[in-house]
Amino acid sequence: MEKEKIELLKTYLSLYIDHFTVLGALEQPNSPYVILDVRNAPAQVKKVQIKHAIAMPAKDLSKHLDSLDQEKTYVVYDWTSGTTLGKQALLILLTHGFKAYELAGALEGWQGMKLPVEPVK
Repeated sequence: MEKEKIELLKTYLSLYIDHFTVLGALEQPNSPYVILDVRNAPAQVKKVQIKHAIAMPAKDLSKHLDSLDQEKTYVVYDWTSGTTLGKQALLILLTHGFKAYELAGALEGWQGMKLPVEPVK
């Protein structure tokens, strides 16, 4: 039983990427990562987003897959790690053959660590 738990945890953790891996790569030219803000809310409710993120609400993601670059790795985030939009977006991307992760800690964790955000456009 313990081996099954370990394998489940390894799989679960493999779905996430940490803030500093993403931040470090975004500072490089030709970053392999593209950050997608998948929150389903208007800009006036969101107010801020992770710097350089692309707003692509989870409810619309399936309609825009053809505009995404298969060579990039997508990092999706939602309000908090307890919400499901990031997981839904991750499932859509992985199901369609994209390389993707959910941002560990979501926007809440990013802001809590005082990492760069910008006003939502």
